[in-house]
Amino acid sequence: MTGMNLVEQHPATYKSLVALSAQAEAGMAETGLDPLLAELVRIRVSQLNGCAFCLRTHTRDALAKGESADRLAVLAAWGESGYFTARERAALAVAERTTRPGEPVRWAYEDEALTDDQASAVSWLAIVMNAWNRVALMSRTPVAP
Repeated sequence: MTGMNLVEQHPATYKSLVALSAQAEAGMAETGLDPLLAELVRIRVSQLNGCAFCLRTHTRDALAKGESADRLAVLAAWGESGYFTARERAALAVAERTTRPGEPVRWAYEDEALTDDQASAVSWLAIVMNAWNRVALMSRTPVAP
């Protein structure tokens, strides 16, 4: 199967996803979570899904927002590094659980690191990012230097 342009073929559905994405972003902000944390979640979900287009996009966004190359380099192994705060580790654990719900939980996180509202906001962001990954992968969105 060749890539299909999901955006062109169903523009109304695409617009709905754009709106849902904006709501998920607003939910993160409303709960007091850092916009840079949102980029880390987007990148981690995209790593798990193997979405090169979204990885490139959100890595660039994270760098523009002040993220360090060192932290991005170890994000795939966040649980093994000392680079991430308790809140970030909790958010990344929620993102992984949301992205791969059938897999055993590899990482425990501090119960107090995120409120229920914050964990919900992270879950919604991960859900939306999973959808974006699938749009890019199914559309075979090109990734070139």
